[in-house]
Amino acid sequence: MSEKRRQEIEAKRAKLAELRKARADRQKAEADRRTSDSGGPSVARRDVDDLVSSLIGTNSRGDSAVDSPVSSVPGTPALGQINLPGPSALSISGRLSRQSDITSDTRLSLGTTLIQSQNGATESLIEREMTPRVVPDLIDIEQELFELPQKERVIYNKEVQTMEVETEPVVASEDEIRERLLREREAAEAERIAHEQELEAESKQLDEEIAQEIREMTEEEKLSIFSAPEFLDFVEQSTKIIQRALNDNYDYIRDYTIGAESGPEASEGRIKSICAFYDERWTKNRSITDIDWSPKYPELSCASYNKNPAALNEPDGIVAVWNLHLLERPEFVFHSQSDVLSVTFSPFHSNLVFGGTYSGQILLWDTRSKHLPVLKTPLSAAGHTHPVYAMQMVGTQNAHNLITSSTDGTVCSWLVDMLAQPQETLELVHAGHNKTSEVAITALDFPDNETTTFWVGTEEGNVYQANRYDRAGAKAGLNSYDVYKGHAGPVMGVHFHPLVGPVDFSDLFLTCAVDWTVKLWRAKSLAKPSTVVSHVYPLYSFDEADDYVYDVKWHPTHPALFGTVDGAGKFDVWNLNHDTEVPVVSTTVGSGRALNKLRWERKDGRRAAVGGSDGRLYIYDIGDMALPRESEWTDMQRTVANVVGGGAHANGIGDDSARVVAGR
Repeated sequence: MSEKRRQEIEAKRAKLAELRKARADRQKAEADRRTSDSGGPSVARRDVDDLVSSLIGTNSRGDSAVDSPVSSVPGTPALGQINLPGPSALSISGRLSRQSDITSDTRLSLGTTLIQSQNGATESLIEREMTPRVVPDLIDIEQELFELPQKERVIYNKEVQTMEVETEPVVASEDEIRERLLREREAAEAERIAHEQELEAESKQLDEEIAQEIREMTEEEKLSIFSAPEFLDFVEQSTKIIQRALNDNYDYIRDYTIGAESGPEASEGRIKSICAFYDERWTKNRSITDIDWSPKYPELSCASYNKNPAALNEPDGIVAVWNLHLLERPEFVFHSQSDVLSVTFSPFHSNLVFGGTYSGQILLWDTRSKHLPVLKTPLSAAGHTHPVYAMQMVGTQNAHNLITSSTDGTVCSWLVDMLAQPQETLELVHAGHNKTSEVAITALDFPDNETTTFWVGTEEGNVYQANRYDRAGAKAGLNSYDVYKGHAGPVMGVHFHPLVGPVDFSDLFLTCAVDWTVKLWRAKSLAKPSTVVSHVYPLYSFDEADDYVYDVKWHPTHPALFGTVDGAGKFDVWNLNHDTEVPVVSTTVGSGRALNKLRWERKDGRRAAVGGSDGRLYIYDIGDMALPRESEWTDMQRTVANVVGGGAHANGIGDDSARVVAGR
């Protein structure tokens, strides 16, 4: 292939060389010809010129053939000797004389003869006889050839541009008008019909395109969409928002111009039931074991639940976060592998929820996460191995711990971000116990502004004071010398008076037990610990209940107010400034089944949450009873003084206890 290509290239090069050679030869011949022409007339040419001059005579002006080639043509007179009458130039009107025409024609013929002669002279000498031409007489005839038109000047002005042209109005006949209107109407109707047909065709086309794009999904496609996590989250959040809006009892058509009607609001001496939270799926066949209110959002409350024996596939324990604006279902549901016995919101992180379980695990849930706990303690001897019935968060925003206690007498301190092992572990033991030295803790509470010393209620019915660390005059652990003796059964609740108002009652605390009583205590001074066993007796005993008293809580803002719940389903509100014998308000909650827990709203204590064995969380509003007067604290001082001074015997407390109280 390359050899053939090379041959073609060689052939093209040879042909190109031939073309270049031919072009060089032509250029050389042309140069020779130009050289011969520029050399002047030859000898033969001069001889021919002389012969012509002798035949026709010399020029009167002495012009040679070279100077006047026209006059040297044989048979042609010199131009200077031709005398034609008449003008020889173009007149003003555009007329041309015949003499001029003839002269121009003569010149043209002579020039042509001269060129032929010159061309012939350069090649060969031709001898021929020439006879002179006879010039006839010419007549001068004038003839108008054309007329130059006058140029018209166009001037523009305002009148020309705005001139009105008057036209005669054409009066149409009535038939013509009718015919024109009919044609216009028919044209408009035809245009409308065409537009409608176009719209209809476009609509059909759009319907066909939509039908092609939006087709009926198969059952598998529907199921895949409905089960997608994104779709479920969207439905969950959207329905919550809609239900919150629907559950707010707001009359949007209320007429504000008429007088306000007095609604069934809670007032002095009355409490109002707001709602009852219950979910058929999650809380059926479960009992509420603990309750807490959110420290940041007053509409949120949480409740812990035990196992549902009828639902084997459901988690053993759950924590439900309820919203006052979402009544039909919980805002969040958290799962646990064991019954949840205690629950609390973190007062410093509103999205964190802690729970203590029957297995001893401590769980941490986050409302920003899913159902499962984000952190949990291991099932090992490093933590709890018995049911955790009590927990409390102590400390400040920057230094706080979660304190938990179990029925084996173990008290653990945890950092909220590290539940792998407790920061501290404290074993509460009592050497005076018969079979075991363990103290079975059922309730625990810290006084306000106290992070070291706490009080615990036990299954034996006694209340003990304990220390997390060694302090002046006291060692870490259980103080077995000071025994708060008063209950005849397991203590179910312990709660210290909140540190609010001008008078400090934080040394007072309440306890409740299964002996159907609620007792008021004054904590012994920490500066004077006992060195021998001594019994501390209650200041007062409230014996109004007809069943187990499962929980008792001081009101967060009113100094003399507290509430209790019992096994008969009663929710009692006590006001010590009004009466110490009977509660100011007593109501039966729900169907009368046992109530396990009570918790006041943190902010102003206007609402109370109570829960029981029916799995329902009831919210009550106590109205104006939650608003203390300025004299409530001084009245409470007098009430406590009266109880300490003369109420012991009247309340059924023995002589020993009266002497102890009087000696304080």
